[in-house]
Parts: sequence; structure tokens; C-alpha cells
Amino acid sequence: MKELMAYMKTQLELKDYDLKTYSPLVLAYIGDIFYDLIIKTKIVTNGNAPVNNLHRRCSNLVKAKTQATIMKYLIEELTLEEEAVYKRGRNAKSGSNPKSSSVTEYRIATGLEALIGYLYLDGQYERVIDLVRIGLEKLEAGSSNE
Repeated sequence: MKELMAYMKTQLELKDYDLKTYSPLVLAYIGDIFYDLIIKTKIVTNGNAPVNNLHRRCSNLVKAKTQATIMKYLIEELTLEEEAVYKRGRNAKSGSNPKSSSVTEYRIATGLEALIGYLYLDGQYERVIDLVRIGLEKLEAGSSNE
């Protein structure tokens, strides 16, 4: 992955940036995409299936309500820096209205996406994948306990 990013940086002439200057909503914007890619990769590599089935399984894991649940499981796993980034994202005013979740769930999901975006742009790909894995494992364990 680091090789891919280095190649992308040179080929697309990407500029260096200071992550601390980025709006939490910009971090959430890119974090949403990277989270979606991780989830889709996990689902697709489980085996061939009709695209409608893949989409349904993916949609279930990327919706704000599920992301908010995952974030509640992850909060204890975060470093102080990661928690600060998450809180900045959670507290940002997006101006959008959530479609199928509460405002609280939507804001928590935005915080998770901001954290993922921050870690992604910082090159901490392993950390993002580890957090998503932990969150999915805890989500699955939580749903099997109900």
C-alpha cells in the first residue's frame, strides 16, 4: 500500500500537506471512501456472489447506524491523538441531514470517518485496517450476544 501511495504521489504530482490544517469534514470525506474500500474488499474476497447481494451486505456495514455502533466499540482502543481527531469530526457541523439514522449516529459516524481519513492521509494504513477489523469483530460478537 505504501508503494501504491508513493507511486500515486509521484505520478499525480500530489503536494505535501499538513493534516492538522484539514477540516474534519474533509477528513471524513476521504475517510468515508477508504472505509468503503476496506469493507467492499472484505466482502468481495469472501467469494463470488451476485452484485446485489454484495451491495446489500456492504450497505449494511457502511451505513451511519452501523458505523456509530462500531465507533462505540472502538473508543477504548484509540490513542489520545486519535480520540481528538474523532471528536473533531463528531463535533463538526456538516449541514447535511441524515437519511436513515439519528443525528447522534450520523455525527458519531462522521467522527469515525474523519479518524479513518486522518490515519489514511497520514499513511497509517495498518492502523486503519486494525481498527476496522477490531470494530467488525466486536460488532459481530455484539450481534451474536443479542
